Amino acid sequence: MKYQNEFSYWQATFVGEGHTFSNAHYAGRMLHLAGEPDDDFMRGKIVADFGCGPRGSLAWTQCPALRIGIDVLASTYIDAFADVMLRHGMVYVTSTERTIPLPDDFVDIMFTLNAMDHVDDFAQMATEVLRVLKPGGTFIGSFNLHEPTTDCEPQTLTEDIIRRNLLHRLHVTSYRAAIKHPQNPYKFLHENKLARTLVPDEQYVLWVRGDKRP
Repeated sequence: MKYQNEFSYWQATFVGEGHTFSNAHYAGRMLHLAGEPDDDFMRGKIVADFGCGPRGSLAWTQCPALRIGIDVLASTYIDAFADVMLRHGMVYVTSTERTIPLPDDFVDIMFTLNAMDHVDDFAQMATEVLRVLKPGGTFIGSFNLHEPTTDCEPQTLTEDIIRRNLLHRLHVTSYRAAIKHPQNPYKFLHENKLARTLVPDEQYVLWVRGDKRP
C-alpha cells in the first residue's frame, strides 16, 4: 500500500506538470538547508540525496563529481519516467528498506529532505545513511516532526528519535527548527523565525547539518 500510494502521487504529479517534473526550486531550498550561498561546497564531491523521488533533486548543480539519487522506488520510477529522469544527470540507486547498495564511506555529502519518515525502520536506515557517509562527510537533513503517521509516512519523528539514532554520530554544526506553516512548510525557516522550545502538540520542520565523526 505504501509503495503504491507513493507511486500514484508521482504519477499524478507527472501528469499535472505536463508530463515532466519541475525541479528548479531545489537549488534555493537545498542551499538554504545547507546554509551555503552557492553550490561550490559540493565541487568535486560525491553528493547523494536519500529518498529523492523522481523529480531530479540534484539536477540543478553541476559542481559534484557524482550526483546520486537513492530511493526504494528508484527502479519503478525509471520504468515509468525514464525519458525525464535520464536527463537529470544523476545516478539513481534503488535502496531496500534495510540496505543502501553503496560501499562503506563512499558519499561526501548526504542530503535527505523530509524522506526518512517514509521508511519502515528509522533506526536501520539512519545506520545505513551513516555507513555510506565518509568520516568527516557532511549530512544535511530536513525532518518533519510530530506528524501523525500515514500509509506513506509510517514514522512520527521527534527530536529524541533523531538524536538517538542519527545525530549521536555527527558533529552538529547547524540545528534549526520552526513551526511548520500550513501552506508553505518552510516559510518560518526561510524567515528565520525559529522555535526555541518544541512542544509535543505542534508540528515543526527541523533542519540539521553535521559532519560524521570518525
